[in-house]
Amino acid sequence: MNSVHLSGYIPGAIGRITELHGAYYSEHWGFDVFFESKVATELSELLSRLVENRDGFWVAMVDRRIAGSIAIDGHQAETRAARLRFFIVDPEFQGQGIGSRLLREAIEFCKKAKFKRIYLSTFAGLDPARHLYEAFGFVLAEQGEGNHWGKQVVEQTFELLL
Repeated sequence: MNSVHLSGYIPGAIGRITELHGAYYSEHWGFDVFFESKVATELSELLSRLVENRDGFWVAMVDRRIAGSIAIDGHQAETRAARLRFFIVDPEFQGQGIGSRLLREAIEFCKKAKFKRIYLSTFAGLDPARHLYEAFGFVLAEQGEGNHWGKQVVEQTFELLL
């Protein structure tokens, strides 16, 4: 396995993470420009308002290349929960433990911040991701039909109580 290290924001991260999401979800789920522009807009918005010790952002680097990412949006952690977002691993690097490492980093950040709950939004059919979430203790809290992603899917919310 290549050497992997985690980093915070680096130049090019918004574009690369948007590209990873856009390409993967287009190829496997038929998502279009609606989804990709939503990722770019919401990731940019989150990164422009990061507050230390409340919000977190990590990229997994392999040979100076962004291989994955994860973020914690903590701006509603006191009233609702911290939100896990922008979690993706480049298909070229899947199965090497990068996703587990990113998820562990995000959960540890939330514990240090003394957040009580983490939630994430996803949709049915992403079985490897669901398996990873459940391995870390996340449970399915709700699901239902929706088009938040720009296409009709069974939307799911998973949560982890800390």
